[in-house]
Amino acid sequence: MLHLTTSRTAEFYKTQMASLDRRGVDYEILEVPGESVGKKADVNRSPVDYLRFFPVVRRTIARGDFDLVHANYGLTAPHALAQFRLPVVLSLWGSDVNGAFGWVSKLAAPRCDAVVVMSSQLGEQLPSEYTVLPHGIDLEQFSPMSQPAAREELDWERDAYHVLFPAPVAREEKDFPRARRVVRAAREDLSKPLVLQTPNGNVAHDRMPVWMNAADALLITSRHEGLPNAVKEALACNLPVVSTDVGSIHERLEPVSHSTVATTDAELVEALVGVLRNGGRSNGRETVADLDVDRVAQRLEGVYERVLDGENA
Repeated sequence: MLHLTTSRTAEFYKTQMASLDRRGVDYEILEVPGESVGKKADVNRSPVDYLRFFPVVRRTIARGDFDLVHANYGLTAPHALAQFRLPVVLSLWGSDVNGAFGWVSKLAAPRCDAVVVMSSQLGEQLPSEYTVLPHGIDLEQFSPMSQPAAREELDWERDAYHVLFPAPVAREEKDFPRARRVVRAAREDLSKPLVLQTPNGNVAHDRMPVWMNAADALLITSRHEGLPNAVKEALACNLPVVSTDVGSIHERLEPVSHSTVATTDAELVEALVGVLRNGGRSNGRETVADLDVDRVAQRLEGVYERVLDGENA
């Protein structure tokens, strides 16, 4: 099959493709020309980059022996649909539904043979049927470890609270200024120092389990989301999560202890202070067994098989 993507180096995408590879799925990946950062392909690439991608896709399909095209991210859907020979599976990641070019995804979705979304909140915005299938996580890599050992490894102050903000601070939809406000207000109600930790995309993904085990809480202040991988990874490490009510985070956190979804700044502050004072870990790991990367890959392969069999996926 042929995979079209805006970010072949995104960790969640690499993890997904490695899982498909282990299952014996043959594929070729084409990436949209130009530069991107993370999933913000609609901001970091120009219309010319996407126009240049059309002939690349056509030539690749013409010379290759493919049975299906998988468009990853909404702005690759027009390229997948520009041919009429192969069925199309479309995966939507979040900003391609909620962002400025969400109309492209909503226009393309009914024309695809199957649509995969990260959350039901995203799917409900589409004029088509959809399958909810969040990106999987590596439960062997993201697992609980000793917090003192993790802090010693990172040289973090042991007698302080550490709150992790996992997203790049420049991403507007992640609303880092709000995270700073919340942490600043929470400091006034705590007896120990509170440090806001911001890896800001400069920490290798395989090091993030150490950061999550060293932290006391994960703070999400996003304006809109699907289901961020950082939340799922934090749950796998039993790291408590305090988040705004976006995407399917509320649904995912409902059975999780020491974790809260809030709306206002005051509610976020209260929730964060409560989590830090409690000092316990969550039961998050037991709630994410269904997101094991190999189980998710098996379900995605099932979507492929139904499409190739001519069924409604």
